[in-house]
Amino acid sequence: MWYRAGAELVVVVHLLFISFIVGGVFLTWRWPKIMWAHIPAVIYGVLVEFAGFTCPLTLLENGLRQRAGEAGYHGGFISHYLIKLIYPPGLTHGMQVGLGVLLLLVAIVGYLGFLRQHGLADRLSRGRSGRATAAHWQQPAARP
Repeated sequence: MWYRAGAELVVVVHLLFISFIVGGVFLTWRWPKIMWAHIPAVIYGVLVEFAGFTCPLTLLENGLRQRAGEAGYHGGFISHYLIKLIYPPGLTHGMQVGLGVLLLLVAIVGYLGFLRQHGLADRLSRGRSGRATAAHWQQPAARP
């Protein structure tokens, strides 16, 4: 019984982790320090999609299910639980790479929004010191 409960807990943690990978960038808008956990999580998620390796949480869940007397499953967490909901039938490696690219695009857009919201984009354009550079103050030449 405890092994089965452990396996179910791993499913919940796994789903929360995937949700954090996909949407955690928007949490950084409110709590910027989350960025230090989110960026490595995104890198890990993209690597899983690009390389197609099995997440350790999937292995843990399967191990717990087998110890509970249940059959584990083949493939990864996403393909077992979510494939019918969010992936089309016949998932290919090319489609997984596309999902990895989509994940990167969401992260990039989210972090650009973060920079904009926190006024960092303007500071970065003015230089590291926060002072305007000479190019920032140049006026366009007057036309005759």
